[in-house]
Amino acid sequence: MAKSKIFLFLSLSFILGIFWRSFFGMNYIFQFSLLILVIINISVFWGNKKARLAGFCVLFLACGIWLTDKKMEKLNYLDLAGQNFSGTALVIKEPVPKDGYQQVIVKSGQGDKFLLNTASFPEYKYGDKIKLACNLEIPQKQEDFDYRMYLAKDGIYYLCKSPKILILSRNQGSLFYASVLKIKNKLLDNINQLMPAPESGLLVGLLIGGSAQLPKELQNNFSKTGLTHIVAVSGYNVTIIAEYLLLFGIFMGLWRKQALWFALIGIFLFVVMTGMPSSAVRAGIMGSLLIWAMKNGRLANSTNAIVFAAAVMLLLNPLLLRYDVGFQLSFLATLGIVYFSPFLEIQMIKKHKTFGLWEVIILSLSAQIFVVPILIYNFHQLSLLSLLANALVLPIIPITMLLGFLAVAAEFIFHPLAILFSWIAFLPLKYEVEIINFLGSLKYSAVAINNFSWIWVALWYLLLFLAVFLLKKRKKRTI
Repeated sequence: MAKSKIFLFLSLSFILGIFWRSFFGMNYIFQFSLLILVIINISVFWGNKKARLAGFCVLFLACGIWLTDKKMEKLNYLDLAGQNFSGTALVIKEPVPKDGYQQVIVKSGQGDKFLLNTASFPEYKYGDKIKLACNLEIPQKQEDFDYRMYLAKDGIYYLCKSPKILILSRNQGSLFYASVLKIKNKLLDNINQLMPAPESGLLVGLLIGGSAQLPKELQNNFSKTGLTHIVAVSGYNVTIIAEYLLLFGIFMGLWRKQALWFALIGIFLFVVMTGMPSSAVRAGIMGSLLIWAMKNGRLANSTNAIVFAAAVMLLLNPLLLRYDVGFQLSFLATLGIVYFSPFLEIQMIKKHKTFGLWEVIILSLSAQIFVVPILIYNFHQLSLLSLLANALVLPIIPITMLLGFLAVAAEFIFHPLAILFSWIAFLPLKYEVEIINFLGSLKYSAVAINNFSWIWVALWYLLLFLAVFLLKKRKKRTI
């Protein structure tokens, strides 16, 4: 058996173990018994390659179960709940501005992470060392949203209530990360100086990620039209950025292999700059794998790339699988594009060639089919105009990102040139905002769907994977 196949089976077994423990209980006696059986199987049947592989697959499955169990076990020993905390702490992430307050994540000297909400002023920054006094509480589940586990996936187990803060010193964090944030904030300043709102907020979302700078009404319209992914740092954004970095590197006189390294470094810095959400990390890993394969003259295996990206992320944080919706949507959308779009392309593109429009529709439809049950289950809403909105907006996103980046970059060099590029970039941004607002304002742009249980989600994916299996089987017969 090829090494790539062995790698695939072992990685899938590891992910399956994490999936199993994330949704079902598992006692220590069963885990220990499973481990003993695996050791016996591998020892007795070492000469049989298939039996040996099966044994290692079960071993990797057990590792996934154990790793997730250890992560979840921490929730049973939250001995600081209800206590008053007083001591020094470090701001470990860039604070997030909210309506009338700012959200800050800090780490105490003992290594515990706290989430606290405080007034908008004074503004706190990454790397601030503070003296903190507050009351520690365990986050509570909010209706059908498990806020406790949502924070726990990031290692945050306590809310810091009624905080009293005194800044002791600044710039105490990582010098590298602080430098990346400084560049990011300078880019934000340039965008806001060159563009009016809400177009500036859209450009921020396209280049850096996030919808925080968009008006609430426009954010809702993004959701209604199924276009949130364009400001969520998806694989689509990373792919465009990687292509432009490659072209720029070659334009600057680099050899092709040097340009590939340049693109790899650029992807890494971009992912760090966005705050490393799961969608960006996944896209960054897969984009890097693709570039690495190009550098070494090998064709990247899509399945192995997807599974490798998932396995690496879950090895670092197994709670992502169940409690990070962004992680779920990111991988499911990629699976849809990789495994479902080829069948639609056979049916549609050969019959209809309309300047690449069918490609956009097919990719969007493939992704939507794979993510729609997760969207309905978590957000209780189904976009009816998603395909139309994606067909009208996605084709011009690459040129919008290029023009926007040129405007922002030119601001560092020659202001009049930045003004020129900003005016050109404003036109597609204005078009995209108007399309999204128009479609989102229509009465039936989206419908509310309540009581969509996990049973319907499971049934949807069971039927979907059965359909993919039958379509692949049918394709083999016709070859």
